[in-house]
Amino acid sequence: MSFEIEHAKWIKGHLNRRSGERKDALKRGHGFGNRMFVEKIWWPLLGHFDGLHPEYEVLDWRGRSYFLDFMWTVGGKRFAIEIMDYGSHGKDRTKYRLDLNRILFLQSQQFEVILISLDEMKDNPSFIDAMLRNLLSPYLGTLAEQHVVAARPFCKIERQLMQFAIRYNRVLRPSDAARELELHKQTVIKYCRILVQKNKLRPVPAGSTGKIYHYEYIGSNQSSDLF
Repeated sequence: MSFEIEHAKWIKGHLNRRSGERKDALKRGHGFGNRMFVEKIWWPLLGHFDGLHPEYEVLDWRGRSYFLDFMWTVGGKRFAIEIMDYGSHGKDRTKYRLDLNRILFLQSQQFEVILISLDEMKDNPSFIDAMLRNLLSPYLGTLAEQHVVAARPFCKIERQLMQFAIRYNRVLRPSDAARELELHKQTVIKYCRILVQKNKLRPVPAGSTGKIYHYEYIGSNQSSDLF
């Protein structure tokens, strides 16, 4: 499996699912440092890009949009990965303060935050590889098993939706899930209905109309179906 081929497919897939500023952010942001990270660190470590989102949009505590270098989801966990270039993060005190506030906010939202020095990655990639391997080791075994299982009772989108619901106190709103997972809202609704049939989600009717705006996850947080 060639990195060049898989990387091109991965980026193209995200570009095809995005529009507007989210698409422009990926075109602008996936540059030298981010490309080096996925080629020299991520690819040798995992050999695939499953669950890894480049230039991932989040809202800060003020409701303002900004883009993480990478967001990786596995099980019910979310990892925010930032490649830190001293020139862009260290000289402007206001920006430096804002960056630290954003990191603190992400941690308050149950993100695991991983900050990687671009200079260290260039000069000492083996150190970054070793540290990332240690940080992610509890999840790598699960992923290895995931890639050798021939048949699963739940497809990738179904598992992503169940994991999403767990992260948000068992509540799944299709519009929110569509934005975070970079799927069309109607696709999310389609798979929510399938998960209802599989007894993993429960539709929650609203008011007298009974219209469904969100679903409740009713499975186990430790279920093997999530992986």
